[in-house]
Amino acid sequence: MDEQKTYESGSISIAAENMFPIIKKWLYSEKDIFIRELVSNCADAIAKHERLRSLGQAEDDGQPYRITVKSDEENATLSFSDNGIGMTADEVKKYINQVAFSGAKDFFEKYKDAKDTAQIIGHFGLGFYSAFMVAKKVTIETKSFVPGSEAVRWVSESGMEYTLEPCEKQTRGTVVTLELADDSKEYAQRWNVHNVLMKYFRFLPTPVYLEDAKEEPKEDAKPINADAPLWEKAPTDCTDEEYRDFYHKLFMDVADPLFWVHLNIDYPFRLKGILYFPKLKNEFESVEGQVKLYCSRVFVADNIKEVIPEYLLLLKGCIDCPDLPLNVSRSFLQNDGTVTRISAHITRKVADRLLSLFKNEREQYNKYWDDINPFIKYGCLRDEKFYERVKPALIFKFLDGSYKTVDEYLPEAPQEDEQAPQEGKENAAVKTIYYVTDEKAQAQYIAMFAARGIEAVILNHTLDNAFISMLESKNRAVRFRRIDADISDLKTGDQTAEDAQAMEKLFGGIAGGVKVETAALGEGAAPAVLTLSEEGRRMQEMARLFGGPEGMADMYKAEYTLVLNSAHPLYKKLAALESSDAETAKLLASQVYDLALIAQRPLESADMTAFIARSAQIMEKLS
Repeated sequence: MDEQKTYESGSISIAAENMFPIIKKWLYSEKDIFIRELVSNCADAIAKHERLRSLGQAEDDGQPYRITVKSDEENATLSFSDNGIGMTADEVKKYINQVAFSGAKDFFEKYKDAKDTAQIIGHFGLGFYSAFMVAKKVTIETKSFVPGSEAVRWVSESGMEYTLEPCEKQTRGTVVTLELADDSKEYAQRWNVHNVLMKYFRFLPTPVYLEDAKEEPKEDAKPINADAPLWEKAPTDCTDEEYRDFYHKLFMDVADPLFWVHLNIDYPFRLKGILYFPKLKNEFESVEGQVKLYCSRVFVADNIKEVIPEYLLLLKGCIDCPDLPLNVSRSFLQNDGTVTRISAHITRKVADRLLSLFKNEREQYNKYWDDINPFIKYGCLRDEKFYERVKPALIFKFLDGSYKTVDEYLPEAPQEDEQAPQEGKENAAVKTIYYVTDEKAQAQYIAMFAARGIEAVILNHTLDNAFISMLESKNRAVRFRRIDADISDLKTGDQTAEDAQAMEKLFGGIAGGVKVETAALGEGAAPAVLTLSEEGRRMQEMARLFGGPEGMADMYKAEYTLVLNSAHPLYKKLAALESSDAETAKLLASQVYDLALIAQRPLESADMTAFIARSAQIMEKLS
């Protein structure tokens, strides 16, 4: 082509003059999204040519399909090429000058007043126009697959004006070259481009090659997306080792996942994916899950709660949903019927997997429980349907290391005293399940209950308070009591004592307003124990956990009760001493009260100082 003839030059008709700064601001948090758009365009062009070739409407030249991204750090350029369908001059006018820019205009009109940029996902609507967010000049060189078509070059330095002319490109396909703006030159660095390509196109079926514009391409070069997504295989064709390897590669986690759920459905919507239950290293790690959302094997975003129920985001995994309308706002997704059905299906499959493990691999399920129970409890609290499905698989870990459901434990659980208040019983005997939150701090109570052969479960997660409250609301015949809240099942024989009134008066003066009671707890039990109101403590903890107005937690006072063990030998000695040596009786009673306090919580500094001094005083009396 000796003389190049300019086909035309002109300007794009866009009414909004300030479109660039608005879209630039919107894209700032995800600036690299232009790479996803341009590579996706390459993949679409190849897919179209492949389809036409299969229909016999395009020639098969024997060349394998490929997408090539070239970086040139020295000249600050980045190019994207494909050997797909290509474009004629008329098609460039239509798809670039009209469709792409009118799409950008529609985007501007729709989102120009949006304050929350996070409300939009997908971004596929921007397409080619996103190139101008990082480039000061964009060049397209393209040649259509149609025999005899002339190659053309389209150039724009502003995104508003362009030139269109013939060029010398000899092969089918399109090359888009960006001359990067000064604030975007990092995208000419090979390693940065590699990271972005791996983020979005690790599983793209079309090979993607990353090359340095200053180097000759290597004949044995491998595409950056050599890995195939495991979710594309049928679950029956996947081995446990493949599932684990896929997990390690995707999440860079050296620990093996506990187990997984493989999703594979073609009707009434298309959905594939794998969700992993990771092994948690600590309680707070449970909020760090990562579920990657893909659209036709192209990465879209992490943790999209409109598609994946919030509590499932505690897991790790990938979900590929080709049918999702990813170029619309989240408010649309919240009301979209397909999204609702997809979310419900994912929830059901996860619940079914848990039930299957519980029924068929109970021993293994018990071993998993310590890691998976925060997820299950959170799911039950957030989703009524999830709770109803997994209810049979809700188990509790007991102090002896065994695991039981409520139904398995209840036949053995102690029944509440018939004289107890009838509130909430609803014609059924209320049965109490005792629990501990701190085995060391509550050791004295654990020993007393163990002496009576009464079991207790371990509930030491921050979610447990809300979880057991929910269970009680579902089953009025069951109540949970922390082991230091209710000792009615420790009482033996006569619950009154001859000297109860005098002893309760003595300790009442020492305990400073704490309620004092007398009960026969057995000679092996402590001389006195403190109990803490279950309801008041729960309300305090809930207020602290979920926040609220300042001082709200203090509205629920800790209601302590000091229970004097009338069966303990010291009780009788104190009763006798109270009438003969009131001063010594008060000294010993103060010590007994502090011992009860220490079993419940650490002493304040002043109280600890007094306790130590009093201990020395008592030892002097004994010497």
